[in-house]
Parts: sequence; structure tokens; C-alpha cells
Amino acid sequence: MSALKAGPKAAIAVEPLDFKGWPRDRAKRRMRFIGAYLQVTKGRGAGGPFKLRPWQRAIVTGAFAPGVRTALVSLPRANGKSALAAALAVAELFVGPPSAEVLVVASDQRQASIVFNLARRMIELNPELAERAHVYKDKILVPHNDATLTPLPADPAALHGWDPSLLIVDELHVVTEAVWEAVTSVSGKRPESTVLAISTPATSADSIMWKLVEHGRSGQDPAFFLKEFSAPDGCAKDDKAAWALANPALGDFLAEDGLAAAARTLREPVFRQLRLGQWVKSAGAWLPFGAWDECKDTARVVAPGERVVLAFDGSASGDSTALVGATVGPKPHVFVLEVWENPGDPQWRVPRADVDMAVDLAFTTYDVAELAADPWGWRSELEGWAKRHGEKRVVEFNTAFLKRMGPATDRAYQAVVEQSVTHDGDHRLAAHLAHAVAKRTPVGDVIVKDARTSPRKIDAAVAFIIALDRAAHHTNNKKRHRAASF
Repeated sequence: MSALKAGPKAAIAVEPLDFKGWPRDRAKRRMRFIGAYLQVTKGRGAGGPFKLRPWQRAIVTGAFAPGVRTALVSLPRANGKSALAAALAVAELFVGPPSAEVLVVASDQRQASIVFNLARRMIELNPELAERAHVYKDKILVPHNDATLTPLPADPAALHGWDPSLLIVDELHVVTEAVWEAVTSVSGKRPESTVLAISTPATSADSIMWKLVEHGRSGQDPAFFLKEFSAPDGCAKDDKAAWALANPALGDFLAEDGLAAAARTLREPVFRQLRLGQWVKSAGAWLPFGAWDECKDTARVVAPGERVVLAFDGSASGDSTALVGATVGPKPHVFVLEVWENPGDPQWRVPRADVDMAVDLAFTTYDVAELAADPWGWRSELEGWAKRHGEKRVVEFNTAFLKRMGPATDRAYQAVVEQSVTHDGDHRLAAHLAHAVAKRTPVGDVIVKDARTSPRKIDAAVAFIIALDRAAHHTNNKKRHRAASF
């Protein structure tokens, strides 16, 4: 059979398909259509009927359940994510609401075209569908019910002005929060509409996908459906029972020897993320995934007059600047006083007067044992703080001095993984820590940005390391003074 041609189309002469007597239930209606009209486009079973497996039926049933507006499916690679998404897109065109509008959003146009091309091929393989659809280079149109399918790149500007009945987000783990906000701003206008995101896990807690997974796991939103396929935490890389839990297609259209080959050739963090569906740190990430969240204690409030140290890491002009505190004691509590970040304006500069006032206010509010600051770009301010608050209480902490920064970084890492530190849950500090990449040096790890020109800031993370190091110093000094007094 020849492929459908793009370009001007003749009027469709055939009658619309007859769906009288079909279930009105959204999930059942779509599953019936897929079983009756669609074929497998490639791989095992290519050219045969698209038979939904029980686990796929569970996804469709949950995603299109009454009242569900948003569905997130976390699924390892090679389990037919794109094919299922394409099948649901085609079903929406033919058995969805009148004037159905299907959008496929991905990280770029090429990725979005993967689902689009699968949908196109499914239509081509069935003559009844092919003679009732117009396929263009950038969209598919079903004139009988004025339904359209359009692939779009993950660009917030490209997402405005639509009214989708089904919005598919492919590989959510690489989609930004701004794109997700644009997605949610255009969805939900119809009495029944669905946003369906299908993705492997992300590698960072600073991702919209992780935030949505946490939201779904809470179980408090009846309009949100979450389905996760993953291997158990702590399982061995070669545990085949764990493979089966994470990969519902294993032994079906996913061959075990292919997964075994991936286990041998992929680095372990990558294999666990992409093929076992686990939430793991990226290869260079400084902190283990989820470790920072385990230290959160929002009930802990640092009272005025409490003994603390302050840590400051600033930029000279248009980057970010952070002021972080930590209590002095056996289990320090880290809290953020302020973070100043460039909102994306090339003309923006750090508001030095605001920084100056924030430092003065902190000295007034707390019993500050010490303010430790990287002097680069801020030496005149450091001199002013020392004059106002005492030269012995304002000290330099040069983060470029590896013999000091390396051990401090390693001690901070140990404190987090052993949960011997707590923090206030500030989202800016969490984001900066998620951005931090470990760089190995002869004196221990130090943290750096993922690229020299990266917009992903780490200044608050650096300030955290300084604060924890100086809190430990003053805690130990306090112990020594007490011992000497006996």
C-alpha cells in the first residue's frame, strides 16, 4: 500500500465510521477502537493487530477515568511508550469529542514527530482510517468530526492558543517547568480533557517530573493519576525479578537478552534510570537522589538570639548570590536568609544595598558567631561588615582554596547522607544543590556547575557547605572551652 501523500487533499467521499452502540466510557471506548482498528507499526508483531496488554489497559483505564485531568506514567525505555501514546492519539481523532484537538509535545520538534509519525503510520495501515483522514507534513486532520493532531516542540510560546482534548507530553523528564506551566494553562478548558505525560524518570529532584511524582504519590488529588513501573530500591543491577517488575513488556515485545546487553554496556546510574525506572542521581550529581529531602525539618524554627553562623557566596554582577545560616550545636539546622537570582534579565545586577541590609539584619536578629564569606567581588562589603559587626566575626572563606573547600564539601556530603543535619526546606537551596556536580580533586570532591556558562546556579549550595563547616568549627570550639573549664 502506498503511503499517504502530504499536500492538498480531495474531499473525502466515504461515510464516517459508525460507532453507534460503542461504550460512552472514555477508557473503554478508546480501548475498543485500538483493538478494532489499529495495527503494530514495527518490531515484534508488526502488521498485526494492536493488542493492549493488561498493564496497558490499566494505564488507559486510569488516565481516562472520570474526573482525571492529568495522568503521569513513569516507564522504562523499550516498553512501547511512544506506540501507546500514538494509539491513544489516533483513537482521540476518531472516537474522541467533536472537534477533538490532539497535541503531542516533546523536547523538540524531532522528538514530537516520533509519536506523530507512529500515529500517521497506524492510519496508513488501515484503509478505513486512511480514506477518512488527511495527513499533512505538520498535522493530521479528520474532516468528518473536525479533529486534528499536531506535534509541537516544548516551547511555551508555541503552546498558547490551543484547546486540546488530549495533550500528550513525551519524555517529561527533559521538559522544563515553564513548559509544564504552559501545558497546564491551555488544558482543562473542555468538559472532558486529559494531559497524558509518559516518560522515564528524571535524574534530578529539581525537575517538574519529580514534583509531579511527589504530588501523585501523596494520593490527595483525585484528578491526578500516577502509574510507576520501577525496580525496587536497593535491588542488584542483574536482578531479573526486579527487571520484570520495572519492564512490563519483558518476555513479550521486550527481549531479555536485549535488556541484558544494555545492563552490560550502560553505566549503572544510566541503566537504573532508563531501563529499571529508578530515581537515581545523575552520573556527576553531588548528592544522592532524595537525600536532601530526608533531612528536611520545617517544624524547626531558628529563634531570634539563637547562636548561628552565617555564610555568604556572591557574584560580582549578574549571577546569583546567597546568604545562608546554620545553628551552632551537635545537629546543625541550615536555613536560608535570602537568595538573589537573576530572573533572566541581561541588565540585572545583584542589589548590593539589599544584600548589605540583609547581612545587618541577620547580625541584629541572631547571636552570630561568625560570618564567613568568599571575598571575590565583595571585598569592600566585607570590610564594611567587619567594621560594623567586629573584625573577628567576619572572616574570609576562599572557595577556590581546594585544601579548605575539598574537606568541607566531603563533610557536608557525609552530614546529608547520614542525616546529621536538618534544613528548612527552602526550594532555592534545594534547586542549587540539585544543580551541583561533583568534581574530584586530590583533597576531596568540590562542587561545580554542570558547565561553565550554565544558567543552573549553585551559589546557595556553596554557602550551605561553608555554613556547615563553620558551624562544626564553632561547635567543636565550644566543646573544647567547656572541657577546659572543668
